[in-house]
Amino acid sequence: MPAPIRAITLDLFDTIVDLHFDRLPAVEIRGRRSPSTLARQHALLVERGHALDLDTFAATLFDSDRELGESHLKQGLEIPTLLRFERLAERLGLADAGLADALTRTHMAGIAGVAEAPAHHAAVLGALASRYRLGLCSNFSHAETALAILERDRLHGHFSAFAISETTRFRKPRREIFDTLLADLGISPEEAVHVGDRLPDDIDGAAAVGMRSVWLTRRVRDPEKTLQEHPGARPTWIASDLGELAALLERAGSVAP
Repeated sequence: MPAPIRAITLDLFDTIVDLHFDRLPAVEIRGRRSPSTLARQHALLVERGHALDLDTFAATLFDSDRELGESHLKQGLEIPTLLRFERLAERLGLADAGLADALTRTHMAGIAGVAEAPAHHAAVLGALASRYRLGLCSNFSHAETALAILERDRLHGHFSAFAISETTRFRKPRREIFDTLLADLGISPEEAVHVGDRLPDDIDGAAAVGMRSVWLTRRVRDPEKTLQEHPGARPTWIASDLGELAALLERAGSVAP
């Protein structure tokens, strides 16, 4: 018989808080327009006296990102945003001690500005926290911003522990980020369920450490097709909204006494 669930771990973006990248200003790079914070970053460079055109700035950043992707992302390691911009400054040969931090804060201000928690999530998390220990398990490159968004949206206080990939170094689906969070919660994998929107990161990662999982499909474009095409683990349960979680777990008979 499955162990009663004593803790719920939750992904952050597009699970608890939605990211609306379409709200970022459109930037044209080499004839292609897309929403981005690049224009704000480039404006900061110019303000600090660095004469560099936008296309060159963007191309250098993309080349640096590809290199970091090989050394970090392909190994399941996070690329801290500060490291990303430190490498960029090195490539550009810019001797500006505060530049990487300033670029980080400019970029993250843009991300935070398009992050928004659905109105009912504070109440949902409050109700869940009255019955379970809640933990945050997020792939994100700037923990300070993630926690600030939770504080701003009055969600932070519902959580007992946090594992954010910038600080753990490891990204989902690597087991280390889950192990860190479970240890902080004082919970075994069998006593926890993980909730997230990404099958490769959230569902495969949870399965690998022996956790049950809920695949949240509210922000998934075509859930049926996505699940059919996924070669990895199957979610234990599927929910279309976070508000369904409490009733789903009750029906499954998985509530700890």
